[in-house]
Amino acid sequence: MRQLTALTSYPAFALIRFHGAPTVTLLGGSRRDHEQLSDVPLDAGAAADGRRFDRLLCVPYAQIRERGFDVHEDGTPLSSIEVGFQAEVPTSALLAELPNEPLQPVGPAGFDIADDEYAALVGRIITDEIGAGEGANLVIARNYHATIADWDVRKALTVFRRLLERERGAYWTFLVFTGDRYLVGASPERHLSVRGGDVRMNPISGTFRLAGIADALERKRRLLEFLADEKEIYELFMVVDEELKMMCSICGEGGQILGPYLKPMTHLIHTEYLLAGRSTLDVREVLRSSMFAATVTGSPVENACRLIRQYERRGRGYYGAMLALLGRDAGGAATVDAPILLRTADVSATGELRVTAGATLVRDSDPASEVAETAAKAAGILTAFGLVPAPQAPADEIAELARDEDVLISLGARNQRLSRFWFHDQSGATPAPHLAGKHVVVLDGEDDFVTMLRHMLGVLGMTSETLRHHDYAAGAFDGADLVIVGPGPGDPRDSDDPKIKAVRAAVDDLLDAGTPFLAVCLGHQVLCAALGLPLAVKDLPLVVKDIVFQGTQTRIDILGRQENVGFYNTFVARVSAQFVEYLRRQGRGYSTNPSQARPRRDGGPAAGCHRQRRPSDGRRAPRCRSALPRHPVPRGVDPHRERLRHLLEELLLEVLTSRSG
Repeated sequence: MRQLTALTSYPAFALIRFHGAPTVTLLGGSRRDHEQLSDVPLDAGAAADGRRFDRLLCVPYAQIRERGFDVHEDGTPLSSIEVGFQAEVPTSALLAELPNEPLQPVGPAGFDIADDEYAALVGRIITDEIGAGEGANLVIARNYHATIADWDVRKALTVFRRLLERERGAYWTFLVFTGDRYLVGASPERHLSVRGGDVRMNPISGTFRLAGIADALERKRRLLEFLADEKEIYELFMVVDEELKMMCSICGEGGQILGPYLKPMTHLIHTEYLLAGRSTLDVREVLRSSMFAATVTGSPVENACRLIRQYERRGRGYYGAMLALLGRDAGGAATVDAPILLRTADVSATGELRVTAGATLVRDSDPASEVAETAAKAAGILTAFGLVPAPQAPADEIAELARDEDVLISLGARNQRLSRFWFHDQSGATPAPHLAGKHVVVLDGEDDFVTMLRHMLGVLGMTSETLRHHDYAAGAFDGADLVIVGPGPGDPRDSDDPKIKAVRAAVDDLLDAGTPFLAVCLGHQVLCAALGLPLAVKDLPLVVKDIVFQGTQTRIDILGRQENVGFYNTFVARVSAQFVEYLRRQGRGYSTNPSQARPRRDGGPAAGCHRQRRPSDGRRAPRCRSALPRHPVPRGVDPHRERLRHLLEELLLEVLTSRSG
């Protein structure tokens, strides 16, 4: 095939099959390296020759330094292949021309971290980090190493051939040669795509392993068990939340959720959602702001990066980062298509192979299952090198299972737990008349959830700004109509932590000044301490939460009605009715009704309004008002869509109207 010969004559080249397409795209050109994403050239206007793509970026994980996050610096370059040759070849025709060389490993092969060592590491992280409030989840990787004898371009093309023949369900199946290394893989997950201003992301989490299940009925039974597993449900919800934060920073109108869906592959079945939005940002800024998906880091992303640097022994190379194909549409507007670099082998020019796989760890993870998950994730690409046996599950049976009615019903039931707010386009929403024009300052404790908060404030007609915790100083909130003391990882009991000190200083100043504020997550936990709810010493109230799953939803009384509320926090303050009465005698309002402050039977936090005040003039602080105007839902509007918006609106009204005279 002349196109294949022409392609491999270029200093750098790529072969890409997009999501089951009937063709493979061939791209050849020269390589350039860049310091940061903004240095990458961006072509404007319609391409003279009508071609679709301008350059292919190979973005390393260490590029996350551009966001100021911690990372092992390993020297992996940010490279681009400047496209000089482009062709589309039918997949069947290409398969007939691709070589089928024998592949022979030489020397030792295996994971750099043994199974028992990785299991122990998982257990330590769950206890010492996730269990101490350092994040909702964390992805920790291990690396499979081997060496392939007599490695060359024909052997690389052989691996690509095997992936085309054997792997199903991949977003991209690809081979990229940068001039000194080969990246070859079948990634299941789109990081993001941009076309005509439309932005898409595909958070994937939850892994059902197909190995060892030969009977179709047994496979279905176990899959339904997996889909009903609370740990798997909330694991996916958490990564959806994290990528919604990114969508809210990238897209002026926020993000919309579609799904969930099954993603059947050769060795595994995943669960996924689709997020959609619109953006006018430079596509390079879209790529920078979205480094990197929670499915490969954890959440909150900033602290997850800090923990990855602490617990992983070396840099990640390209694992968990992305390829990004930049081009232009017919009108000359920039386009991007970017898969996450998962299920990918990074092979040197002399055949040293590295395959990296990670497991998403949550508080309720089972170490042995996480060990098996990393092995299953690596197996797809290792099979193509002949390093592990090929699976036996028939492709047609797996595809049929993904369409099974019982499976679809089980998937659809998950959405009953999610706010309908995010299932609809939020553009053109009518501002809340009593809140429009109010200005909010959000104190950020290192969690991009502040972007979702600010998006929701904007939907209500409010303006907002973010203040990082380390920038807080007395007077920083002057001029704000409302302050939100926001979320973040950390142990609120650690009074020596600079972040906890800063948030506590902000809370104390707000209480002393009588400034209206709403405390969320870490901010709320620090507020509990400031109000006299001592931290977890002996039998004192603020303790590690014993609700089983992070993300568990519980129905509570709030603002005079029942609402489902999700609990992602690690710590809670348990208070008795007597303690609430004590707070009231001290002049500190707690709840709309003392009966609401009783601990729930499941051990969760007491309900109530969290607008608190420490009076400076000796007067008793006014208790939170419970009589709020009801907001009728316009005819033709889905009431579920409005529930989250109205709940936030009422909370903010409650706080703003509680200011003493």
